[in-house]
Amino acid sequence: MHCVYLFDFDFTLADASDGIVGSFNDALTRLGYPAQDRETIRRTVGMTLPDAFALVTGERDPEKGHAFMRCFMEKADEIMTVNTRLLPGCVELLSFLKERGFATGIVSTKPRFRILDLLRRVRIESLIDVVVGYEDVQRHKPHPDALHRAMELLEAAREEALYVGDTVIDAEAAKNAGVAFAAVTTGTTRREDFDPYPGIAVYSGLPELRRALEARL
Repeated sequence: MHCVYLFDFDFTLADASDGIVGSFNDALTRLGYPAQDRETIRRTVGMTLPDAFALVTGERDPEKGHAFMRCFMEKADEIMTVNTRLLPGCVELLSFLKERGFATGIVSTKPRFRILDLLRRVRIESLIDVVVGYEDVQRHKPHPDALHRAMELLEAAREEALYVGDTVIDAEAAKNAGVAFAAVTTGTTRREDFDPYPGIAVYSGLPELRRALEARL
């Protein structure tokens, strides 16, 4: 039985679509690139910002990717937190886990300070034990460093942890870290996209995941 529950953030615990799309298009247009439609941008969630920029524009110059990230972050400072909402079942699931004495954490490519800002705003910081964000590791998902860092902070072994995410990038990160994975389809990734990862459970959202855990615990 797992005693450590780690979560991706965007489209797993929360939806920051409005803030992400607004910051993304602001950065693109400031750098002279055309704005993109909402779904194109939403499909990049889970990538690092330079990787998302490269995917959308075809531009592989690292300096331009980092310029995009700087512009994105400047706009995000203004609009991200107020345009982020918790997904249905988030508070209930985290409360359920904490009431039973389990450790919880967030492992994301989003900046840690941004996640902490949101947790404080909605007053659920007590439900999360550790947050590992973009600035905490050099190599990002699907590399396992961020998951390994979270487990190090929690003094947990790999076999004790379950990572919950909404993308194939999350599934790859869990596989590379040697931890169990469960998927939720609250993002842009389809259920069948997880078929190459046999043995993982796929849930429609956090309420279904909580019901499954309640049945086991």
